[in-house]
Amino acid sequence: MQDVLTITEISRRSGVASSALRFYEERGLIHSQRAGSGHRRYRREVLRRIAFIVFAQKMGLSLEEIGQELARLPANRVPQRADWARLSASWTRRIDERIAELERLRAGLTRCIGCGCLSLKQCQLSNPADSAARLGPGPRFLMR
Repeated sequence: MQDVLTITEISRRSGVASSALRFYEERGLIHSQRAGSGHRRYRREVLRRIAFIVFAQKMGLSLEEIGQELARLPANRVPQRADWARLSASWTRRIDERIAELERLRAGLTRCIGCGCLSLKQCQLSNPADSAARLGPGPRFLMR
């Protein structure tokens, strides 16, 4: 096995476009070495960082937040399973919040769209606790 991989090999292995890999590198999320020709060469360990980035993005983390998380990894050695577990442990609450939000949306599909009331005063999905009334008279959501 090679210790360093080209950007094409990393892209193929990770499923992430080369342009995204260059962007991640510009943002400091991953690092490469330059060959004598100037071509990027990545250490094999970058694949795990990329997997973390992709997963974190799917979780809803911004690239800034991902960078903050990655900065918590040890700099003096290759991160191990325990390091990755420590990073992701705090995400349970975030996952639970997203699940609850999606469940509310699913319930709204049948309750709000299915009821056909079209009333922002009564609709708990578009206008919870009639919050639009505090914005003043008229179609406030359309007037923004």
